[in-house]
Amino acid sequence: MSDTSRGPRRPGKPYRRPKKDPVRILAFDALRAVDERDAYANLVLPPLLRKAREKGDFDARDAALATELVYGTLRRQGTYDAIIAACVDRPLREVDPPVLDVLSLGVHQLLGTRIPTHAAVSATVELARVVLGDGRAKFVNAVLRKVAQHDLDDWIERVAPPYDEDPEDHLAVVHSHPRWVVSALWDSLGGGRAGLERLLEADNERPDVTLVARPGRATTEELLGEEAAVPGRWSPYAVRLAEGGEPGAIEAVRQGRAGVQDEGSQLVALALAAAPVEGRDELWLDGCAGPGGKAALLGALAAQRGATLLASEKQPHRAGLVARALDGNPGPYRVIAADGTRPPWRPGSFDRVLMDVPCTGLGALRRRPEARWRRRPEDLDGFAPLQRALLAGALDAVRVGGIVGYATCSPHLAETRAVVDDLLKQHPEAELVDARPLLPGVPDLGEGPDVQLWPHLHGTDAMYLALIRRTG
Repeated sequence: MSDTSRGPRRPGKPYRRPKKDPVRILAFDALRAVDERDAYANLVLPPLLRKAREKGDFDARDAALATELVYGTLRRQGTYDAIIAACVDRPLREVDPPVLDVLSLGVHQLLGTRIPTHAAVSATVELARVVLGDGRAKFVNAVLRKVAQHDLDDWIERVAPPYDEDPEDHLAVVHSHPRWVVSALWDSLGGGRAGLERLLEADNERPDVTLVARPGRATTEELLGEEAAVPGRWSPYAVRLAEGGEPGAIEAVRQGRAGVQDEGSQLVALALAAAPVEGRDELWLDGCAGPGGKAALLGALAAQRGATLLASEKQPHRAGLVARALDGNPGPYRVIAADGTRPPWRPGSFDRVLMDVPCTGLGALRRRPEARWRRRPEDLDGFAPLQRALLAGALDAVRVGGIVGYATCSPHLAETRAVVDDLLKQHPEAELVDARPLLPGVPDLGEGPDVQLWPHLHGTDAMYLALIRRTG
């Protein structure tokens, strides 16, 4: 039986097996996992790279290229989809997803990297022959040759609507964000095209890997002794790794004395720990502790003052991650699996409470670029009741004179100020505390009293923090 997937053979011409390119095959496998299993690239890619290195297929340059292909393709997916749509004779929804993934990888090489045009086309067509078969490889070849006729700026001018006619759709295509996300970020920033474009551009840049030296267990001096390490911008415990730095190769990280933690996340924990409380300061709560980064920093800070941290996480497997992060903490702590909306602790038990609530994650699009395509506006309605219930539970858990930190990794107003405003309307015994002085040296913190961090202004994820004191 003939193998029709290879396409018709030319008379007298032997069949040539496609050349397998480990780098591009790995990038394709990662994109398929993101598409088929709703996986996140930052979780899928490391084990794939590790396996390839163990087999001897990859060196550091190969790993860097595979990483760029995966993340670059995901970040620019919206722009590339618009360009591919202009080069095919059918709606994109009728193009098989594996074919679309191969095309997107090819378009990124053509328009988003310095790979020469002929090499980008030929390598992608060879990939298509390996993973799709000869027939669909011809389709890939035809589309990529159309794409190669113009550079990225020319294509954007062709496929994006004029800004004056539809500013949100224009920015959505140019900067590869869903229109609803562009609109939400515009509202959160308070208007102004220049600032919004800087934010959208920052979302498409590869962020530095940031480490935290957990107090009492590691020091920044120790981490700065590592190759490619430079001091953090704002947190006294932060160290950034320049491009190519590998956290897993650092002894302190392997031992859990240091960890990977965005500087914005560190600042949230530091601000809560620095907020003034009236009276005792002995028992702290992290009410949504998974996967454990903030809990590990809070636990170390609590230990310095002789306080105890209770880290609570609803999902047992995530509670296990929290326990792993806190293992070796220099002071007393406890990790439990519990629901913060139906807690096992008594009201008024804690002096400080952090509630970093589940959210859309729109503040971490640099690190999880696929989230922008996965989230929908209706997701906000699903999170809203939980966010309000968790914040109300946090206020109930703190004693009079104690402090609550409400945090989200989203700048969407429906997940930040709207939640806090609702709590303040319903609870006259709660008052906002100005969080800005608790982030010393950090500029552009707005009018307060809450704080919104931004990738384009602070080089952090877009973390939000409101500090609330219980007064009665």
